[in-house]
Amino acid sequence: MSIDTSKVAESNTTAATAKKPTKAGAVATWADDRLGLGTSMKKQLRKVFPDHWSFMLGEIALWSFVVLLLTGVFLTLWFDPSMAESEYQGAYDPLRGREMSQAMVSAVELSFDVRGGLLMRQMHHWAAHIFIAGMMIHMMRVFFTGAYRKPRELNWVIGCLLLLLGSLEGFTGYSLPDDLLSGTGVRAADGFLKATPVVGTYMSFFLFGGEFPGDAIIPRLYIIHVLLIPGLLLGLIAAHMLLLVYHKHTQWPGPGRTQQNVVGYPMLPVYAAKAGGFFFIVFGVVALLGGLFTINPVWKFGPYDPTKVTAGSQPDWYMGWPDGLLRIIPGWESVIGGFTLSWNVMIPILIVPPLMLTILILLPFLESWITKDNREHHLLERPRNRPTQTAIMVSLMTFYGIAWAAGGNDIIAIKLHLSINQITYFFRVMIFLGPLIAFIITRRWCISLQRHDEEKLLHGYETGIIMRSPEGGYSERHLPISNDAAYKITARPRDEVFVANGRIDENGVAAPGGKLDGLRGKLSALMFADNVQKPTAEELEAARHHAEHEHQLTAALDGHSADGHQFDGHHSVDDETLRGSH
Repeated sequence: MSIDTSKVAESNTTAATAKKPTKAGAVATWADDRLGLGTSMKKQLRKVFPDHWSFMLGEIALWSFVVLLLTGVFLTLWFDPSMAESEYQGAYDPLRGREMSQAMVSAVELSFDVRGGLLMRQMHHWAAHIFIAGMMIHMMRVFFTGAYRKPRELNWVIGCLLLLLGSLEGFTGYSLPDDLLSGTGVRAADGFLKATPVVGTYMSFFLFGGEFPGDAIIPRLYIIHVLLIPGLLLGLIAAHMLLLVYHKHTQWPGPGRTQQNVVGYPMLPVYAAKAGGFFFIVFGVVALLGGLFTINPVWKFGPYDPTKVTAGSQPDWYMGWPDGLLRIIPGWESVIGGFTLSWNVMIPILIVPPLMLTILILLPFLESWITKDNREHHLLERPRNRPTQTAIMVSLMTFYGIAWAAGGNDIIAIKLHLSINQITYFFRVMIFLGPLIAFIITRRWCISLQRHDEEKLLHGYETGIIMRSPEGGYSERHLPISNDAAYKITARPRDEVFVANGRIDENGVAAPGGKLDGLRGKLSALMFADNVQKPTAEELEAARHHAEHEHQLTAALDGHSADGHQFDGHHSVDDETLRGSH
């Protein structure tokens, strides 16, 4: 009798026999053995991201940049960056037969002859505005909440460079059509270059390929716009995102959230789905703006003519603040060593913008030097708990806003029927006085909000119920705030004012760094001395006894028992935090 061995096991082990890998699996295994991508990808795909509406501001900037790339690829297929003279014979009748550069011809043809061209042009321009606005607002959120502190100082520097490159990218972009408005901007840029001492004329000659306007500036701006700056932007955005993943995302304080963990949703599938949906929202909003609202109608401006200057011409909004400084500065010039120094151009264009960028870049490093805080910070802080830092940013925003408004001094004078000279003098005063007033008001406002928080924490919130005592006195009834509200108030470290030791040895010689320590102590006192610190455990206990007494009086007046009030439980959850262990 023959025995069927087809169902007999080949091994007596209990382990399952490994399946033969597929070709795709073999390739993946081969790549993972050499690159090690599998383990890292698995880890990153499960990376957790916190969830808060303010975090979407950076995503707006990111997705608008993606829209810029998509629409820019479409535009490059039809735009001709040539300054060769040509006669327009397209569909737009008012310009037909006019002499203009080939760049202007292709821009008008994109708007009227290419199907979907006008939509793509306007989407591209609107996305550029949203990209720069998104970066600005995102950076303000980062600064106000303290998200730029260690270990994220480098990411803050990258953000500042992205803002600078985005503004330059926008300038080169709206200069490409070679219309009368953009040509006025290019003429201004030529003047800025020539105002540079000693080397200004050489820089202008090199950029324009000869005397202004030359015949090479549009092709060169095109290369800068589509190749050089986008490459730098892509590299910096990639570095920004890698550092974000490496350092982990900051989060708002809350139950279970510490400096060592992140509470939120994993990359897949939750965060990826939300981010993908948000991209389509941004894309849709940009498409609606591009389809419904006209922006940069080059066919109305006409081709560039060096003999003409557009009345009321203004750059895009993000370049408006240097233009405003240029308008309000007096006509200061001086001659030194045979060279004319045009201070009226150098200060608003060549000195103040780089100075503002330098101040922005140095802010986290100056703060860490003043506070001597070398701890890592992964929890955000409320702006009111950082009065001086918040006031500094508001003063910088005020300076920016006043300079930006000054860029429209002629429009303001026309629309409001005012003297342009009086408006200019007003802006000259407010450019110095406005930031100072904004700093004082913002700082005092933040400190008053801190006092209000302390009052709520110790005495509860105002109910609006007025009670009358047997003696005839009136008082408002207070009730304890919730545990979550109390956590928001107390989940912050206490500020420590740096005190210079002023050490002097036996020979009467001061210790090294004494002057710097003295300066650091003064700045630290200015930054923290007036802050309202969260209550101590002793203050909390005194407030608890006072609240219990008040509740007993209230219960006696209402005819009810005071048992079961929640004030005692409210404070117990944060005793450890209030002792400074947070």
